[in-house]
Amino acid sequence: MHRDELDREDIGFLEYIGAQMTDFDSGYAQLAFEIRPHHKQHLGVVHGGAIATLADHTGWYAVISELEKGYTSVTIEIKINYLKPAKGDLLRAEARVINRTKRTAFATVELFAKDTLVAYATGTYAIINEAAMIKRSQDEK
Repeated sequence: MHRDELDREDIGFLEYIGAQMTDFDSGYAQLAFEIRPHHKQHLGVVHGGAIATLADHTGWYAVISELEKGYTSVTIEIKINYLKPAKGDLLRAEARVINRTKRTAFATVELFAKDTLVAYATGTYAIINEAAMIKRSQDEK
């Protein structure tokens, strides 16, 4: 998938959380957001949920970058290790697809604040045929 083929709704979600895609290539994605007050928890550092959201979405973009038209992906599982408090002006995530089969993909995500590794995530993503999923949803109605 090429960057210009990305679904407008997906980009809309990035805008909603204040993030933007900074790099996108086959098996790789980089997203970032400027850290704002609404991203922080009660101690003044980035909330774990905001970090998890950025990690998950960055991993997803890395996965869909390798998929053919008509296929998409959804998260099966994600695990995050919080290493240090995330503070500063920018939170940046870099994801790489490590392994992909016909039905699943596995990605790693590194998250940085001020060039310091603050979290590390791994994610497993299901690869699905969009048309088949839509048909199945309609059949269940």
